Amino acid sequence: MALQVEDLRVHYRTMRGDVRALDGVSFGLEDGEIMGLAGESGCGKTTLGKSLIRLDGRMRHVGGTAVLDGEELPINDDKAMNARRFNDVSIIPQYSMSAMNPTRKIGKLTADLLRAKGKSYREVKPELVRRLELVGLSEKVLDNYPIELSGGMKQRMVMVLSTLLDPSLLIADEVTSALDVSNQKAVAETLVRFRDLGFVKSMIVVTHDLSLVYQIADTIMIMYAGQVVEKAPADTIIKSPSHPYTQALIGALPEVGLEYGDKRLKSIPGKPPQLLNPPTGCRFRARCPLAHDRCAEEPPAVQIADDHVASCWKVES
Repeated sequence: MALQVEDLRVHYRTMRGDVRALDGVSFGLEDGEIMGLAGESGCGKTTLGKSLIRLDGRMRHVGGTAVLDGEELPINDDKAMNARRFNDVSIIPQYSMSAMNPTRKIGKLTADLLRAKGKSYREVKPELVRRLELVGLSEKVLDNYPIELSGGMKQRMVMVLSTLLDPSLLIADEVTSALDVSNQKAVAETLVRFRDLGFVKSMIVVTHDLSLVYQIADTIMIMYAGQVVEKAPADTIIKSPSHPYTQALIGALPEVGLEYGDKRLKSIPGKPPQLLNPPTGCRFRARCPLAHDRCAEEPPAVQIADDHVASCWKVES
């Protein structure tokens, strides 16, 4: 098991109180596994990714553990995580096309990054150039400023930098959201290639695009209101989801080849609950068509199959 997260609880500090962005998240990630992480905006996807690398000063680790390759990550200690970032766990951040310093040439900022990690730019450069060529970039980009690259080129450059030290875990946060369709496919295929070439052992791909992540993920985990509601192989999530929320998400996706001129796309009624004071029991019950009295209690995590878990009173093992 590459990563094991147990009962992770992370809050955001605000003037009105703590927002319970992650509230008891548990899951495992196998060696070589690519896991898609999906759900509505505000469900905790990006917070989960950030909490495993500690990049947001507003976050407060309340409880829970994350064990990577048999060693616990010091996710409650930002300074202690410095030695683990990019070496053991790395991230392709949301809006990563703006992640590079616009005032420094790419070669220089790469050298700065490597120096901060105790690595020699001269020694690493041959491997850097090889990886640039793998993603269709020339060594000449190292003499460019970020603004001189197209959006797709910037994204691929950040992907190379994020995996240059061969991290065990890579968190890819909405890496295709600002790209056109052809670049989205190229970036998704590059993620798989990086895993296959051993540049990264396991991967969490945060996304709103279930149709895209379905093409590359081994498993998909669905979050709602700071909690995990279902995790299963990608094919199971898309074709036979068990949790009512997952079913609603899949039902809201347009189907290829169908005309929607006379048919409205389905939507999920209502909106997610406020996490300053989340409701007890199942947090989806106010929007769920299958809700009943027992949903006021915390639903169990039901093991439907060896690799399929869903948290719902209606789900039977």
